[in-house]
Amino acid sequence: MRSAAESLITTLSDAGHIAYFAGGCVRDLLLGTTPKDYDIATSATPEQVTKLFRGAKTVGAHFGVVLVKRGKEAFEIATFRNDGSYSDGRRPDSVTFSSPEEDAQRRDFTVNGLFLNPAAAKDEQIIDFVGGQTDLRARQLRAIGNPSDRFAEDHLRLLRAVRFAALLEFKIEPATWEAICAHAPEITKIAPERIAGELNRMLTAPAAARVRAFDLLAESGLFAAFLPEVEALRGCEQPPQFHPEGDVFTHTRIMLGMLENDAPLPLVLSILFHDIGKPPTQTFDAADGRIRFNGHDKIGAEMAREILGRFRYPNATIDAVSHNVARHMQFMNVQDMREAKLKRFMAAPDFAHELELHRVDCASSNGFTDNYDFLTAKLEEYANAPILPPPLITGRDLIELGYTPGPTFKKILEETQTRQLEGTLSERETALSWIRAEWPL
Repeated sequence: MRSAAESLITTLSDAGHIAYFAGGCVRDLLLGTTPKDYDIATSATPEQVTKLFRGAKTVGAHFGVVLVKRGKEAFEIATFRNDGSYSDGRRPDSVTFSSPEEDAQRRDFTVNGLFLNPAAAKDEQIIDFVGGQTDLRARQLRAIGNPSDRFAEDHLRLLRAVRFAALLEFKIEPATWEAICAHAPEITKIAPERIAGELNRMLTAPAAARVRAFDLLAESGLFAAFLPEVEALRGCEQPPQFHPEGDVFTHTRIMLGMLENDAPLPLVLSILFHDIGKPPTQTFDAADGRIRFNGHDKIGAEMAREILGRFRYPNATIDAVSHNVARHMQFMNVQDMREAKLKRFMAAPDFAHELELHRVDCASSNGFTDNYDFLTAKLEEYANAPILPPPLITGRDLIELGYTPGPTFKKILEETQTRQLEGTLSERETALSWIRAEWPL
């Protein structure tokens, strides 16, 4: 990828234009990590860029951005620019093409405001107008110029600051942190799907970065602004005999840190929201003083569905997360379930995620492993065949026998499957005979 990017810079330079690597790729190279992409900044206008590269497409003509493909890779080439005012708190109303120095000043953080000229001598490749190298060495995230101005221009930078600080393990410079806290309420002016995009990148980060992001979102007031349901977990006390770790916020935080580094997004969201229904259902028993959360699983599933819908998550994600939240308390009953009910329970499409949620739920609180161990043993027991085998009898079979679809129809199918799962019915003809005897027409 770097070789292809350098060839683009060479073409631009040979045509008489200034061209540098810009932004995150320069930061990553200086930190010794492989960039995920290479952005190029140039003095060439979009028209000049499209003339140089066949097939180039303007993806942000208003902002001077052109997309150029080389094989399977795509590169953004942007003209050096100044940004005008930001009336919507997200994008500039106007831009004017400018110099590298002015372009660096309009970027978000000093560590993202660096340029690299691959054609220069090695000790002269880095071009730094904003003190980014100093902040990189100090492992510090600092807004370029006046922090308040940077966040007022683009409110999404509030979440980007948290993400960078968490992923890079950087401290946030005090003035920048103060501005984040002051501007936190403005994050709600950003489109919900853009907030979700940044949140997703934090939640699917390695475990340590995931927890750091969770802390920074809470401490800055960003959770209070865009996810008040999570902020409400703070101070929501739990019965100490079951939750010696503390309140629901602490419990959730510990669980997020216990997940694997590559935990999938639906699982992490299920962890984040699994106890979201506890604050509105919290009661104190007058007789014994015990704290209770009756129905928090059902209420939590409804709340998770509303929250994820609010942020325009895909329906498949919403369904998976609300399902996991709704069922997470049922794990306490698995050892008492009849074989058929247990198999149906374990046959859920996201059962692996549900089981992992249960594992970290217990590991972060009471430490009980009995139900988890029981279920993992059952998974081994059922490993050689589908948990739910093909049904002996279908609805078509019942219609051919003369039964009419309805409540009894459904009950027959369910009872037949139950007996199949428990081993008392194993052949189609035997099942048909049993149905005729049990439910005569």
